[in-house]
Amino acid sequence: MTERLDLKFRNVSLSVDDLIQPFNLKAGRQEGPALSGRFTKLGNLTTEVIGKHKYPGPVSKLVSESLALGATLAGALKFDGVFTFQIQGDGPVSLVVVDVSTKDEGNSFELRSYAQYRSDRIVSSDLNSARDLLGEGYMALTVDQGSNTERYQGLVELVGDSLDEFTQHYFKQSQQMDAAIMLCSELDQVSGGWRASCIMLQRVAEENCEKLSSSNVDDPWRRNMILMATGTNREMLDPDLSPKRYLYRLFHEEGLRVMSPKLLRCGCRCSKDRLVRMLSQLPKEELLDLSDNGIIEVTCEFCSEVYLYDPISLEVS
Repeated sequence: MTERLDLKFRNVSLSVDDLIQPFNLKAGRQEGPALSGRFTKLGNLTTEVIGKHKYPGPVSKLVSESLALGATLAGALKFDGVFTFQIQGDGPVSLVVVDVSTKDEGNSFELRSYAQYRSDRIVSSDLNSARDLLGEGYMALTVDQGSNTERYQGLVELVGDSLDEFTQHYFKQSQQMDAAIMLCSELDQVSGGWRASCIMLQRVAEENCEKLSSSNVDDPWRRNMILMATGTNREMLDPDLSPKRYLYRLFHEEGLRVMSPKLLRCGCRCSKDRLVRMLSQLPKEELLDLSDNGIIEVTCEFCSEVYLYDPISLEVS
């Protein structure tokens, strides 16, 4: 780790929220780590993102968990680009999108999110799981590194009952890779805001890219999945328990090594200029049809910012 990055993160080393804590485990391997992982904790960021919308409780919980999961998945990126986590279904919630922009060569991230739902269907007390809310559908993960690279997208059907089960199936089906994920969120009764957390473990292949064997009784993968499962939702969401301390409680005998945390903040990529460019591609007649009393109103689905335009000049009103 360079001196520049050490100095950069020194002032946030005591922060316990709104960050991704990367780590790896030697887990008995003599050279190099056997397992890699990321632990994400969200506090104010989750509250800020959800606060831009008026979601019912079950939808807020689903979005908060999606934010933690999306950040954790994006935490593997080491370049500046856009990572999108999206789930579509035929249930009361038809769409959840988490959009993550990486900054500073993958050392900080901006998150935004939104959900589409049928309020008349969010009335049942039986909506206890992601499956109940989303129904049948699919999960898509997209990585966009910019105009000079080819965009990657992985797509799988939803298998399981929870977001972590959906994602574990994605890695097995699309990436042929084992991944263990624990995910939780809750409404903080003291602050009134949503907290969310996610921890993820993945195998690290040998240099020849062979998968670690699972046949051995003392397989590090099985052992550390058991250790990870000893953590509780209460500990993962504890605003006074730092990610490093939590990881040490779980894996202190497994050759734990933590790296510099990656910072998270709420941010939206919408802008007046971007919307003008989009509207400029439409015929004038269509722009006039979109207007109401001579004004086109555009609301960003992510941040709920409202933009008003003159359909003739496309200047902001």
